[in-house]
Amino acid sequence: MSAPEDQPNTQEVLARARAARAEMAAALDEDQEPEADEPVGWQPIWKRSRKPKSKADKKQELRTQRKRLQDATKRRLAASQSRRPRSRQSRIGNAAARRDARALSRVRHSTARLW
Repeated sequence: MSAPEDQPNTQEVLARARAARAEMAAALDEDQEPEADEPVGWQPIWKRSRKPKSKADKKQELRTQRKRLQDATKRRLAASQSRRPRSRQSRIGNAAARRDARALSRVRHSTARLW
């Protein structure tokens, strides 16, 4: 541990901090709000002043958004249709057709004489 005489006096530290307070406050306030006539550099979007859109711009934006949503809906519908399981009846019908086709194919390709 350091000796008590090495540590600075608390009164001196407090006086120095009070003297620097105004300087620190000015440094912190510097970037907060720009003057009205002063040009503003890059700012994050949530700090930028809002410029209201014209009616035509709003309508155009809504039109493109609606189109995008409709396209997404069509894609989603097409994807769900392709994954939808087939009905039992059609599965049975297809299986029977496959069996018949297989039997006919065997007969057609066999070397056995039918007469």
